[in-house]
Amino acid sequence: MTTDVRLRHGRVSLGISFFAQGVCFALLVTRIPAMQDRYGISDGLLPVFLAAVPILAGVSSVLTEKLVARVRPSSVLRWVQPVVMLALLGVAAGDQMWQAAVALGVFGLSVGALDASMNMLGVSLQRSYGRSIMLGFHAAYSLGGIAGASLAWVGAHWHLSLLVLYLPVVAVLGPVCLVVSRWYADARAESKVGDGAAEVGGADASGGIVFKLLLPLCLVMCFAYIGDSTVSNWSAKYLQDVLGSSEQLATVPYNVYMVTTLLGRVVGDLGVRRFGAVAVVRAGSVVAAVGFGVVAAAPGPWVGMLGFTLLGFGLCVIVPQTFAAAGRLFPGNSDAAVARLNIFNYVGFLVGAPLVGAIGDAWNYRGAMIVPMVLVLVTLVYARSFGAEDARYGGGHERPRTVDVGRSSNEV
Repeated sequence: MTTDVRLRHGRVSLGISFFAQGVCFALLVTRIPAMQDRYGISDGLLPVFLAAVPILAGVSSVLTEKLVARVRPSSVLRWVQPVVMLALLGVAAGDQMWQAAVALGVFGLSVGALDASMNMLGVSLQRSYGRSIMLGFHAAYSLGGIAGASLAWVGAHWHLSLLVLYLPVVAVLGPVCLVVSRWYADARAESKVGDGAAEVGGADASGGIVFKLLLPLCLVMCFAYIGDSTVSNWSAKYLQDVLGSSEQLATVPYNVYMVTTLLGRVVGDLGVRRFGAVAVVRAGSVVAAVGFGVVAAAPGPWVGMLGFTLLGFGLCVIVPQTFAAAGRLFPGNSDAAVARLNIFNYVGFLVGAPLVGAIGDAWNYRGAMIVPMVLVLVTLVYARSFGAEDARYGGGHERPRTVDVGRSSNEV
C-alpha cells in the first residue's frame, strides 16, 4: 500500500509540473509580438531569436543525458523548472535587446533539461505502474497550454505589460512546483527491467544505446513536431489568406487544435490499454494525415477548421507514445534514450515552420500542407518500433503493483 501511495503522489506531482510547463511555454510563444515590440526586434532578426531557443534546448537535452548518470532526473526537474519560470520573467523585465537574448538563451537551455527530465520521470513511472499513463501527463501539458494561451489573450485584451502578466503566474506556479517536487518518484534500477509491456531490448552488450534502433522513433518524433509546428505557425495565416476567413475566425483553428489535443490525450491511455500502442499510433497517423488532406483541399474556412480539428485528435497520441516506446526499447537505459529522443522534438519544431513557409512561397500553401501529411504517414512504416502488437500496458498485461519506487541506482 505504501508503494501505491508513493506512485500516486509521484504521478500527481509530475502532472502538475507538465501543466506548469504548458502554461509557461504558451505564455512565451503567444506573446512574441509583444516581446518584439518591447525590445524593438525587427522582423528580420526575430527568427534568429526564435531559432536560438530550440537549438539551445537540444544542446541542453544532450547535457541532461550526461547529468542524469550522476543525478536523479527528479533532482534535475526540481531545480530546473524554477529557472524556466525566472527566465520567463527575465523576458518580461528587460528593456535592452541583449537582455532579451540572455533571457531567451537561459529559457532555451533550461527548457531542454526540463522537457528531458519530465519525460524521463514519466517513462519510469509508467513502467512502475505497469500500464499506459504517459498520455495523461501530456494531457496536463495541453491543459496548461490552453490556460496559458487564455491568460495571454486576457493580457492582450487588457493591454497588460509582459511583467504584469507573467509575474502572478510565476509567483503562484513557482512555489507550487517546488512543493510538489518532494513527491517526484524515481524508479529503482530493478524496475527498469522486466517491463510487462513487450520489451524489445535495444541496448548493446555494454548497456548503451544502439542509435540505429532508436532512429525510427527519432524520425517519428521529428515528423510529429513538423506537423505540430505547421499548425501553430501557419493555421491562422492559412485560414485567412488561403481560405478567405475573417481575422477573428483565423484565430480559432489553433485553439480548436489545442482542445482536441487535450481531449485525445485524456482518453488516449485507455486506447493504448485496450488496443495497444502500435494500433493507437497507426490510427493517430492516419487521422492526422486525413486532417492535413482536408486542410489542403478545403473549399472554405469551415472545412479547413474540420481539418485542423482532425489534426489535434491525430497528432496528440504520437509524441507521448514515442517517449514511452523509447523506454520500452531500452528498459535498462531509458533516461539516455529519452534525452536523445527529446532532441528531435526541437529539430522538428525548428524545421517545420520554415519548411512549410518556403514551400508555400515557392509554390502555394495548399501544396505545402501535403508535405507534413506525407511525413506523418511515414510513421506507419515505423509503427512496429512502438512494440509488439499485443503491448498494451493493461488488459492482462499489467505488472503487479509491488514494484519498489525510490532512489535511483545512479543517484549520487
